[in-house]
Parts: sequence; C-alpha cells; structure tokens
Amino acid sequence: MKEQAYFEQNRDKHLAELNEWLSIPSISAISEHKEDIQRAAQWAADALTRAGMENVEIIQTAGHPIVYADHLHAPGKPTALIYGHYDVQPVDPLHLWETPPFEPTIRDGKLYARGATDDKGQIFIHIKAVEALLAENKELPINVKFCIEGEEEISSPNLPIYLNDHTEKLRADMVLISDTSLLEKGKPAISTGLRGLCSMHVDLFTANTDLHSGSFGGGVPNALHALVSLLASLHDEQGRVSVDGFYDGVLPLSPEMREEFVKQGFNEEQLRQDLGLEQLYGEEGYSFVERVGARPTLELNGVWGGFQGEGSKTVIPKEAHAKITCRLVADQDPQQVLDSIEAHLRAHVQPGATLQIKQIEKAFAFNTDPTDPILQKAADAYEKVYGVRALFTKDGGSIPIVEKLSRVLGVPAVMMGFGLPDENLHAPNEHFNLENFDKGLLTVVEFMKSL
Repeated sequence: MKEQAYFEQNRDKHLAELNEWLSIPSISAISEHKEDIQRAAQWAADALTRAGMENVEIIQTAGHPIVYADHLHAPGKPTALIYGHYDVQPVDPLHLWETPPFEPTIRDGKLYARGATDDKGQIFIHIKAVEALLAENKELPINVKFCIEGEEEISSPNLPIYLNDHTEKLRADMVLISDTSLLEKGKPAISTGLRGLCSMHVDLFTANTDLHSGSFGGGVPNALHALVSLLASLHDEQGRVSVDGFYDGVLPLSPEMREEFVKQGFNEEQLRQDLGLEQLYGEEGYSFVERVGARPTLELNGVWGGFQGEGSKTVIPKEAHAKITCRLVADQDPQQVLDSIEAHLRAHVQPGATLQIKQIEKAFAFNTDPTDPILQKAADAYEKVYGVRALFTKDGGSIPIVEKLSRVLGVPAVMMGFGLPDENLHAPNEHFNLENFDKGLLTVVEFMKSL
C-alpha cells in the first residue's frame, strides 16, 4: 500500500501536528476556555485545508463552533460523513497527572495528553487518511464530508439544531465515527449499539425541621428511612428493575448477537479479582458483557441526607436526596422511562413524605444492523491491517449525537474505534497507544478503498 509509505515518511511530522492540537485546552464545560475552543476549531479547519479538503468553514453556534469540510469529486460513489469532536473533558484532579495534560508526552509507545484518545487523536486519523489518499492518488475513492464539533463532552446541545436545519448539506450514505475502542490489544471491534440515557434528581421531604430522635423518634417519618425504602423498591431480588413499563421497547437479544458476545471471550473471574469483589452482580440470565452492553439499567449515582460530620448527632433528618441515571437500549423512549420511574416513586413513597422530582437528561439508544454490507466492509478492513476480523459489539456508554445523526440522515453509523479500554479517557493520564494510531490510519484507508 503506497499510503503506508506516506504515513511512515511523515510520521514524526504528523505526530508533531497532533501535539499542537492536543496542546490547546479546548475544555467545552468551562467558560474560561472559550477562546481555546475557538483556537482548536481553527486548528481543525486549517488541518482539513492542508489535507486537501474543500469548502472548509467554521460554523458558529449558540455555543461552540462546528467545523465542516467536504471533497465531493467521486460521482456514483458513496459519501461518508466523518464525525468527531475537538472538545475535551476537564482535567481534575490535576495532581494525579504524571505529566501536564496539555503538554503531550510520549512514553512507552503511548501519547499522553487530554484528548489523545477522546477524541482528537482518533479524528486526526481520518484527516491524515484523507491527506494520504489525496497526496498519493490525487483523488479520493469515495466522497467525504467532515463534521467536527466542540460540544460532545457537554451532550452536543447545538449540533442537533444544525443537523435539522442543514440535513441536505450533511446528507451521506454512512456516518463514520472513531470515538470508541478495541476490545483489547490486537482485538478490534465495531460497535453496533450504544445505550441511551436519562436521568433525574429526587428530593424527599418530611417535617419542616430536623428533629431530636429521642423526643420524636418512632413517632414521625424519617426522610432517610423513607428514601432508602423508596429506592430499594426500584429493583427486585433478581436484579431486574421493578418499575412498570421500564422494559417497554426492550428487544430480546438475538442468538447471533449473543454469539458475538461469547466470541469476545470476556473473563468475568478476572474482572471480579481485579475489582476486589466477592462476586459480580446484575440481572439474572445475562453475562457481564450482555448486562453492560445490551440491557437497560437503573443506577443510583448519589444518595445523601442527615448528619454527615464527625461523631454522632441524634437527629431525624427532614430531607433526603438522590440522583438516578438509566442506560437505555433498543427502542426505549427516555421520556416514557422517566415518567414511569416518577410514577413508581410517587406511588410507593411512605405516608408523611413528599417528593420533588426533576427530570434532566434524555437520549435515545443507538442501534445498527451488523449485517449491513458497509459494516461488513469495515470488519474486513480491520482484518487486512490487524490480521483479526473485527467483532460486532454493543457498548454500554452513550454518545447521544450518534443516534441523532443516524436517525435524521437515515443511514448506518460505522463505529470504527482505535482506542483501548484502559486509556483513561475522562481520567488523569489519558493516552493513545501509537500502535493503534499507525494501524488506524491504514485501516481507514483500506475501508475507504473498499467502498
């Protein structure tokens, strides 16, 4: 492959360019980094221009900008919309970083920096794949559009608006995304499902003041008792969610999909030991990878109330609080799920207690058919480079914009990730294994050629 020689000859140059981008602290969640976000968007636009893309523009939104580019000179050939994001997570706690998060450093074949694997490093692969194809062939084998946003880490509030208003501009035959990971080193995977998400905040109130447990204990409702009892009613002893209607829209796992999970060869005993657990826990009848990839969940993310200081305080608290999130699958409707949970909570709350419930996030699950010829070609491309054909998986995480892009454009989303599960995305010492950077370039080129 002549593109391979191009990558090898320009590897140091390409990594130096990536380091420039990674040095920009484009943290979308923190307003003081607004200028950095603009700089990161401009850097992406300049990189696309250098690669040979056309119609490059920075599109301002009510929040952070979207970077668009296209190269549409392959009549009769498919069009790929390549999606990624240039914004990154905050870096706290800073003291746990071995090297500064925005001073990219290579150690042991790994590139350390915030955004290295999520997602600057992975979208950079696509920019350089296009650059190599144009440099070596003077043309692309397919039509290509780029859409790189700066708000993925804050749930993409403005891209759906732009998508709805400019659907034809973004029209394509597939959405190509690298923002996921291999199963493990040398074992590629294509995600055919991402779980949806919904969340709520629950406040429970009893008396109008905290009360002395000696004077009032046993005679008035205790907010903590009421909340603990209420939250315990959300699951049965087999790990299933007990909320009426929660499983509406959940489809049974097909034998083919279950076989794909088996092929992963996941070692549950090793996980148990690594986590220091007596045993794993979850919905009966499903393996660990099925539970976290293809089944819905309801989780308590925070529960608090009453006295939490040092020592003892014999008080009956007047209020207690909880945060709840759900991961959704298949055709579950996040609004319907939230409404069902709220109805359950109100129906089961103890006498003497009142509830205030605030519904927050809502995102549908993403699913695509692994038998789609485009996904099959993607699996073949991995095999040509890695020597192992990609397995089709379901991922437990949520990238809400993927479902929106696939649904609005009416096309499959091809989730070709090149990260690894242990690369600390969202955590201190985030990094990207350069072996997968190199192989990712070749895999994307193979995939585009195969189309």
